[in-house]
Amino acid sequence: MIHKLTTVLAIVFIGFLPVSVSAQVASDGVGTAPAAEPALSVLALWQDDPTLIFPADGLDLKDFVWQARPLVVFADSPDDPNFRRQMQLLTARIGELALRDVIVITDTDSANPSSARTALRPRGFMLALVDKDGRVALRKPSPQDVRELTRSIDKMPLRIQEVEDRRTLGN
Repeated sequence: MIHKLTTVLAIVFIGFLPVSVSAQVASDGVGTAPAAEPALSVLALWQDDPTLIFPADGLDLKDFVWQARPLVVFADSPDDPNFRRQMQLLTARIGELALRDVIVITDTDSANPSSARTALRPRGFMLALVDKDGRVALRKPSPQDVRELTRSIDKMPLRIQEVEDRRTLGN
């Protein structure tokens, strides 16, 4: 009886352990994460490697408030030329976005709307940048260069405060 109880408790306990997921590396060398991840593990994966790109499935933008700046790239299909161009632009200089706490999220399935698609309601291709306070800071209907995005981020009050805080703390 005790052996059966111990086995049952062990199985229940194992069910509560966090699942470790390894990132997959795309052919362009930029890591992408698997689709069905709970938000906390996605946040942890992103904190370990801020150059990973995550699919929007199962993510809630509210989970990133005060942690990251979600940059969500929407398209109706992964074959959309604007989506492909945007992803090329982002992956070429993703390190600059990582320095600004940007997590890149993609959503190319309009038939199965994610919570990000429901909240931001894109029409076809759209790029949306959400600031750390959860406010939509930027919406663009065409691909944007990372340089343009980082300039917009660097003008945001929260980013200015972050830079000042780092300067004051000597980091």
